[in-house]
Amino acid sequence: MVTAVSDERTYPSHRWGFGAFLLVEALLLATAALVSVLLAADEPRESIPVRGVLIGTIAPTGIAALAALLITVVRGNGPMTDLRLEWRWDDVKTGLRFGAIGLVVTTVGVAVWTNLVGEENAQSAIGTLVADKPMSVRAALVMFCYIWLVGPICEEIIYRGLLWGAVERLHWGSERWGRWAAFVLSTGLFAVSHLEPLRTSLLLVIAIPIGLARLVTGRLLGSVVAHQVNNFLPAVAILLPALGVMQF
Repeated sequence: MVTAVSDERTYPSHRWGFGAFLLVEALLLATAALVSVLLAADEPRESIPVRGVLIGTIAPTGIAALAALLITVVRGNGPMTDLRLEWRWDDVKTGLRFGAIGLVVTTVGVAVWTNLVGEENAQSAIGTLVADKPMSVRAALVMFCYIWLVGPICEEIIYRGLLWGAVERLHWGSERWGRWAAFVLSTGLFAVSHLEPLRTSLLLVIAIPIGLARLVTGRLLGSVVAHQVNNFLPAVAILLPALGVMQF
């Protein structure tokens, strides 16, 4: 049984809520659509250069995360307070534990899902984009660092930072129910927002240990670390073929 810890610190209230999250999510989707159109207009999808793949992958999430941070500054108390971005070694350790659980769950889930829908349908959007495209060592390293380290930070800021804070701000009768509501909603929207209908159920399974790290610690660092641990093997799976070491 997972029990959410009580946060000893009292945090000041902020003035942003669901509207802030919806704005950031709309910005994320609009940026992704704009980049896709620009890349498609430049040359056919089959021959999109790796630099275009990197821009198309990194820019939308990065811009949305920066917008989320800006909102906490303009209408709140800053990201460290509003998004619970404190550094605590206990949170890192909790994140590592849930990340390890997530790796096991993800590995089993991917194996089962691939067996059900086939290898082509089970592949992620990023995996599909970079499949069979030559990548320079620099491009491969950038993609690896984004998937493993930077991407999880950006996504956690948006979903288990901004969205989580918006849900907790509502009156749920108790702080405990507010946290569980934030966990359920952020897990669901995180999976759906990837816009990969065939993989939504798999993404839900993957997101649960990450969300539990946020729930248990009461802060964002635990889920960031859990997300990064969970993304390590997928990042390696993209890096090694790009370097010509092996094919997955």
